Amino acid sequence: MSKIYALLVAGGKGTRMGNTEKPKQFLELAGKPVLIHTAERFAQFAEFEEILILTPEAWIGYTEELLEKYLPGSCASSARPERSAVDVRSSRIRVLAGGATRNETVMNGIRHIEEAGNLIEDTVIVTHDCVRPLVTERIIQENIEGGLKYTACNTVVPATDTIMVSKDGDMICEVPDRAYLYQSQTPQTFKAKQLKECYECLNEEEKERLTDACKIMVLSGVPVHMIQGDAANIKITYAQDLKVAETLLSQTVGENR
Repeated sequence: MSKIYALLVAGGKGTRMGNTEKPKQFLELAGKPVLIHTAERFAQFAEFEEILILTPEAWIGYTEELLEKYLPGSCASSARPERSAVDVRSSRIRVLAGGATRNETVMNGIRHIEEAGNLIEDTVIVTHDCVRPLVTERIIQENIEGGLKYTACNTVVPATDTIMVSKDGDMICEVPDRAYLYQSQTPQTFKAKQLKECYECLNEEEKERLTDACKIMVLSGVPVHMIQGDAANIKITYAQDLKVAETLLSQTVGENR
């Protein structure tokens, strides 16, 4: 039987947010930290064996404190014998240290799964940016289903802007046909064992050129299935993104996402 894990990547420092005292995943959004909004979305799914939050090592304790505050009993190390139905779903959450890069962070999550003896051919990981708190239930569900069916999946939306290519940063050398272009979001979902094997086969130069885990599979010649994303599934990168996310959250109050 397949083992399915969620890997919530929270390793960024958020330098593009400006002068903030904490990484962007810990900033407040509509009364709760961004990370908590994201964790709550994934905690609704009983399919996940564990929900791994991978954060800078110095912030592990703080992350666990937030989980205890907003999702009591949520950390695996602090699960309580008597919990509500919501707590039972969220008690699979575990906080781990991220790596020096995004892909090393994902590999840390896979190593944890391997150490638990659960890295088999059909083990699926649904990887997601913690700073995309507006991911919908539909997107998560389709990633779970896609992960069981395919080796790799990426959540995407069609490109709405015309994309220009410049190799020297001065002159435009190509204008690709927008009909063939898509913008990548997360989740990105993989058979974990195959992802690890493909990553370990790359040389150091190839690893340095990686922008995300899907590129590992593309460089390895593994087909990547596309899952329809959502324009509202924004990544909080700049200070103004928090305001946009708060507006979008207020519009979805009471909706079944």
